[in-house]
Amino acid sequence: MPKHTFPNREPLKCDQIFVMNTDGSDPRMVSNGKGRTTCSFFYPDGKKILYSSTHLGSAECPPKPDYSKGYVWGIYPSYDIFTAKPDGSEMKQLTKEPGYDAEAIISADGKKIVFTSIRNGDLDIYTMDADGSNVKQLTHELGYDGGPTFSPDGKLIVYRAHHPKTEQEIADYKDLLKQNLIRPTYLEIWTMKSDGSDKRQITDLGAASFAPAFYSDGKRIIFSSNVGSTGGMGNFELYGVDLDGKNLERLTYTEGFDGFPMFSPDGKKLVWISGRNAKVPHETNVFIADWVP
Repeated sequence: MPKHTFPNREPLKCDQIFVMNTDGSDPRMVSNGKGRTTCSFFYPDGKKILYSSTHLGSAECPPKPDYSKGYVWGIYPSYDIFTAKPDGSEMKQLTKEPGYDAEAIISADGKKIVFTSIRNGDLDIYTMDADGSNVKQLTHELGYDGGPTFSPDGKLIVYRAHHPKTEQEIADYKDLLKQNLIRPTYLEIWTMKSDGSDKRQITDLGAASFAPAFYSDGKRIIFSSNVGSTGGMGNFELYGVDLDGKNLERLTYTEGFDGFPMFSPDGKKLVWISGRNAKVPHETNVFIADWVP
């Protein structure tokens, strides 16, 4: 289980996008070093990278969320979605609407991008063509719908969601959203068809379950959750589950953080982020392992 790190590199003031070889060698920055970046993803042919950045809003790193409000995520309104070659050249902006546009992934055939946007006043999931055209809104429920990923055949989308129900939950959600914040304490895993129909809640764990992705055969979902944890955000582990929510299986057993899992297209490798072996608090690194069904 080799760990991927970036040795001999000065600490960055803000998150940036890097690529490296699958053995962890030759790390190099793709983004331009300005603003904050997130959610990078290779196009199927490997010739371009999809990611989001705040650099058009400011070259400076945006301020950290106000943790006096508890554990919250910043929904920075200057995020837009970009593409670039793996060497960082030929950067192209795909979204230009005001407000948060991020969490983008492209389909296996390279034709459609699915992403999260606040362009209509709430955090919803949208699709667009690979060149940024033909935008379509897929979710309309009040609350956060995000982190979408296509199934290998492009027919389904899996995502994380929190739909507040009580008056207090709704008021809290709306108040934080006005401050460009969300509280990811309770997230469940959902699926829908790629046209937005047939929405189904897959998990009901009452926890922060997020970062879902499909197994390479499209028959199961892998995700991260702190289910069963107590105190703060607790211990996150990786889990697998069937598309109907059955056969929940814990996959990792290391105290701390394990998240953002994704399979290689051939299903032989699993890559994810983990806090195991951290030298300082909150340090995470990239790990890869052989996947044995």
